[in-house]
Amino acid sequence: MSEKKIVILGTGGTIAGKGANALDHTGYTAGQVGVHDLLAGLPGWGESAAHKLVMEQVAQVDSKDMGFAIWTRLAERVAHHLADPAIQGIVITHGTDTLEETAYWLQASLAPQKPVVLTCAMRPATALVPDGPQNLLDALSVASLAGAQGVTAVCAGKLHSALDVQKVHPYRLDAFDSGDAGPLGFIEEGTVRLLRPWPGEGAAAQPAWLANQVAVWPRVEIVTSCVGVDGQTVQSLIRGGAQGIVVATTGNGTVHQDLEAALRLAMKSQGLKVLRATRCAQGRVIPSVSDALPAALGLTPVKARVALMLQLMQGD
Repeated sequence: MSEKKIVILGTGGTIAGKGANALDHTGYTAGQVGVHDLLAGLPGWGESAAHKLVMEQVAQVDSKDMGFAIWTRLAERVAHHLADPAIQGIVITHGTDTLEETAYWLQASLAPQKPVVLTCAMRPATALVPDGPQNLLDALSVASLAGAQGVTAVCAGKLHSALDVQKVHPYRLDAFDSGDAGPLGFIEEGTVRLLRPWPGEGAAAQPAWLANQVAVWPRVEIVTSCVGVDGQTVQSLIRGGAQGIVVATTGNGTVHQDLEAALRLAMKSQGLKVLRATRCAQGRVIPSVSDALPAALGLTPVKARVALMLQLMQGD
């Protein structure tokens, strides 16, 4: 039987960042170190490793600047490698700022039956004690695990599902959380302790869908329901080409009456697509049969935006 391989796709981020000195944890420049250098000398992943590493630099950006062109390229490369029987799993190095959006995009658009693991760092590679190497080792442990599947994220010893993960802190090392769902598991001394099923486990494999099937990405914007908000923003966004709007709502999907009236009118008269996602850090929108605006259930506003874009791309 041929040797199984792990693919490492680099996209930049803090894990590939460089600072002016070893104590620079905030003023560094992200996306400076190539994926080959990140893997160089990583303990346990030399010539004698059980899985051969295949490295590829897909992008080199600060993830705050992540864009649809990179998402398209990344999805293409992930799908390409997943189709190779010799590939056991994929690790993606990524910045923390938009990691949750990229993770959800890959899970929703590809539904991989092999492990695709995003990992990151909160300190640059030049820090006195960088966290990237351990996160990368942990991600490799997940990607090499027999039976692992779906898109996950690894940070600070925790394994998160792409469906639940979100960044909850701007600078501490343990910056990610999975809300009410809790982590998918933990990585302890290179061993994965799974607490619940893998993302999409038990579901039928979906046909791979890639963004290059659509010439133009649909424009979907996020509007926050807050004190004094009105409906003027809705019409401004529609004039600017918006096909969909996600409302970051108060509480259990509640929307200011003026904003809701504008959204309902735009849905009826202009075919605007709308989803409600709560702006609360935890919990989900519990829908009611009397709701005028559809709910995104457990999705955060940024993930609901991705979901709505995918719906529009598929003609829903």
